[in-house]
Parts: sequence; structure tokens; C-alpha cells
Amino acid sequence: MKLAIAADWLPTYGGAEHVVAALSVLWPDAPILTTVASKESLPTELRRADIRVSPLQRAYRLLGRHQFLLPWMPRTMEDMDFTGFDVVLSSSHAVGKGVIPPGNSVHMCYCHTPMRYAWEMEAEYLKDFRIKGYLKKRVRAELKRIRRWDLTTARRVDHFIANSSETQARIKRIYGRESVVIPPPVDAHFFDSPLITKREGYFLAIGRLVPYKRFDLLIELANALKLPLKIAGQGSDEARLKAIAGPTVEFLGFVDEKNLSTLYGNAAALFFPQVEDAGIVPMEAQACGTPVIALGQGGIVDVVEPGVTGILAPEQTVAAFTDAVKKFRDGGWQHDVIREHARKFHIDVFKSRIRTEVESAYAQFVSRA
Repeated sequence: MKLAIAADWLPTYGGAEHVVAALSVLWPDAPILTTVASKESLPTELRRADIRVSPLQRAYRLLGRHQFLLPWMPRTMEDMDFTGFDVVLSSSHAVGKGVIPPGNSVHMCYCHTPMRYAWEMEAEYLKDFRIKGYLKKRVRAELKRIRRWDLTTARRVDHFIANSSETQARIKRIYGRESVVIPPPVDAHFFDSPLITKREGYFLAIGRLVPYKRFDLLIELANALKLPLKIAGQGSDEARLKAIAGPTVEFLGFVDEKNLSTLYGNAAALFFPQVEDAGIVPMEAQACGTPVIALGQGGIVDVVEPGVTGILAPEQTVAAFTDAVKKFRDGGWQHDVIREHARKFHIDVFKSRIRTEVESAYAQFVSRA
């Protein structure tokens, strides 16, 4: 079985790239075809991989932001050559599943979401990248075109794998397709780190500093309750967030993978106030025995067991999270139980389930042929 991996883009190491890295370890001989990549920003397992970028790479090096190249990416994915491969495994939250596989191959898509900026987050996209005026009109027209294209690409996928029940529901609603749920992987080193029982007592939030992540809500909460809050990450909203932060809020900037487990392990709890399709951060926190205080919407409902591994707030408001903090303080959290709960997201579990799914789909394809 000759297998190739397709990915939207690889400029940074985020949740989708974690999945691509795990797939690359599982099938080390598989080339990774993508629009653009920044190898220096990727972990060792991806830097060693056979990453094949598109002609858009030159423009990406000049512009520095892959988002500017989105209008050209659909055609670029379609032009990629997968001749000779039995299985094309795409990792897609945008254009990745838009590849055109050979007729004698099976196309499986690990879907992180059906392109949220095009279908459900157009306003957030325009706000995040401060797009205004005439350019705003052009971008909206382009997103409309991409939505039409995105619908057609769903027909090129033989089997969908969703990263959460939330994404599974979106795949069904938007594409009219069934899927199997396999949560994204949590690296083994989070489980191998010492389980800290005497913690420093700070609250933690991690992610890109962009408006929809709602770090502003957490800062307002910390200011009101005088909570020690550490925020790890960088992004376009950083200056605004620092301007409204009180004395109990600390910005850590970028935190590398090696230091994340210690940061998680010493935290009283992780805040997760946004709606996400899945979210690797709450899984990593629980692997370190850390409870999660999250908005009870989206993929998080697959991850947190209320009252055992965290608290789910019913609304995205300061009042709701204030009540959640009170409930958190009243709870007796068992860090070993939280870690044990998280083992279902261990990278070995992910690799086993993905391998089984791919080999089963390929076997069915061969038998039909």
C-alpha cells in the first residue's frame, strides 16, 4: 500500500500539524504534499519528512503570510500529482481535501473542520486580519467562491474521519456525508511528565491571541476576581489584550513544546473559553493531570468529563465563568484520575485507530475493484 499525505499548509506547529506529524511517524515513507511550508518552525519528525511544496512557496517566502495566498490554493491543491499512490490521506481544515486523487486510489480525509472561515466564521476572519473597505468586498466574494469549490471537493473523498463529534455534525450538515470520530493525538511526553500534586495555583490559557479565542473575557474575569492568570501565545490581538490586562495577568509569549508540560502541570486549572472543533490544548492539560474550565460548546464536550476532569460553563460570559471558578474551587480534583481519563487521547491510541481505519478502507477498496 503506497500512501501519500496531503496537508493544507505547514507554516507553524499547531493542532492540525500535530496530526500531520503523527501520520508522518506512522507512515515514514509517505511524502507530504502541501501548498507552503516553513520547515524551521516544525518539529523534528516533520523536518525529516519528505515535504513537497507547491509553486506558491516562492510567494509565501516573499509575503510571509500564507493567508494572502488563499485564493490560489484550491487550484494548487488540484494540480498536485498523486500518480502511483494507492491511498491519499488528506489532513484538512481548509483546502487539503481538494486534491484530485487517481481513479485507482482511495482518498481518506482527516477533517479538522469544514473550512470554518468560509462557512461559519467569515466575520471573525475579516476582524482577525483587519480587512476593511474595498478589500473586504473582494474577500467576501472570494470566500463565496471558495464555499462553492469546497462543496464540490467533498465528493472527491471516499471516507471522512472527524476529529470530534462537533466536526462530525458539521460534515453531515454541510457535505451530507457520514464520518467516524478519531480525536487528535496527545504526545507521549505529556503523560510521562511527573504528576505534580502541590501546584503553584495560577490559572492558565494557551493559544493564538486572536479575537475569537476570547482571551479578553479571561482578562476581564482575572481583573474582577484578582486571579493569577498566565497567558501563553502570540497573535494579532496581543497589544489590545495587554492594554486591558490588570496586575494579576502575565503574558508568557511563545512557550516551546519542552516547557509546556511543566506549565500545564503547575497550573491550578486551564481556561478554554472559545468554541473549537476539537482543541488539543485541553487534552494536553488533562494528560498533565490539570482540570479544565471551558465553555461547554463544540468539541470540548468530547474531552472534558464534568465534575471529574473539569467544569463546563453554559455561556461565553464573565458571569458564567465566575460561577464556574466557584464550582472549581469547591471541587476536590484528583490529578491521577484526570490523567487516566486523558489516556484515550494518547498518540499511540490515535495511531492504532488511524492505521486500522486506513487499512480497512483500502482493503474494502481493493475487494470492490
